[in-house]
Amino acid sequence: MRTAPKTVAPVVSPAIKALPEPPDLPPPLPEPAVEEIRLETVLGALSDPLRLRIVRKLLLESERFDHTCGWFGLDRPKSSLTHHFKALREAGITRQRQYGLERRSHVRIADLDARFPGLLDLVADWTPAER
Repeated sequence: MRTAPKTVAPVVSPAIKALPEPPDLPPPLPEPAVEEIRLETVLGALSDPLRLRIVRKLLLESERFDHTCGWFGLDRPKSSLTHHFKALREAGITRQRQYGLERRSHVRIADLDARFPGLLDLVADWTPAER
């Protein structure tokens, strides 16, 4: 008698900081549903070194649930940063919420790990090139 294979829940690296979602958050900005997240879109968004650096910093250094653009300490024009954060959100990598005049981001860890197990571990293990 054959038994069905056991499904094992994906395990994210302990280095990744998956912080609990606080209560009373504003609604997220438009983003793809989990089942609509496409690997080629995610990889395309992560192919930009700045966006890869943003996601890695969120995964490894988050001090709270979500962060403003200023937290990253990136010396780029605001319009450029807006473009990069929008690309990450539209790819399904990050979730953004509007808090008054600012937007805060966090990585959709559970959603991405469900769709592409191990991908975030690769991002967390990536070593940025020396500047």
